[in-house]
Amino acid sequence: MELKLISEIPPSVNHYLGQRAILRGGKPISVAYCTKDAANYKKRFTEYVTGEASRQGWEMPDRQRHIYVDAVFYFPMTDMDSNNYWKCMLDAITDSGRVWIDDNIVCERTQAIYYDSANPHVELTIHPADYIGIFEDMPHLEYFESKCFGCTRYARNCSLLNKAKAGRIQPEIKAGECTKYHAKKAESKPNRKQNYKNQRRK
Repeated sequence: MELKLISEIPPSVNHYLGQRAILRGGKPISVAYCTKDAANYKKRFTEYVTGEASRQGWEMPDRQRHIYVDAVFYFPMTDMDSNNYWKCMLDAITDSGRVWIDDNIVCERTQAIYYDSANPHVELTIHPADYIGIFEDMPHLEYFESKCFGCTRYARNCSLLNKAKAGRIQPEIKAGECTKYHAKKAESKPNRKQNYKNQRRK
């Protein structure tokens, strides 16, 4: 699953938020606000993202699944730093409500920087990360969980497994093995003589 987007160069982090003073409780305090340029950019790009997500059939991944956002920047000038242009762009994608719930699951990666004064823009490729929680990929997770089926903790909705899926590092899981594994007791074989007596009583 992949979503491709093209953005104009967004406002930099230095031009994203402004500060204004207001009175609260009779005391002046400073509050942040979205600048006009940033607000206009976010409105345009959010509408575009919403349409492209539908057109390209993007399905929102599980909330615990991290997402790569790979970007190629085409700047109009050579003195621009790509790190300054992520925030407003990612916030606009979040505002669309169509790609992810919150950008705290986003792994942003600048793949290349070029210079094009005639057509400055950003090309984005969005796709789910291979790793899931602490597991390097889905087969690794499935292998780990397959061993959980025989553990007494599994039937009780194991918190260790759930936290591992959420990416939490735990001392109980070392080198891909759970040190808290406790095998279920083997089910006893049916007593044929007792079954025969029960059937005769019926």
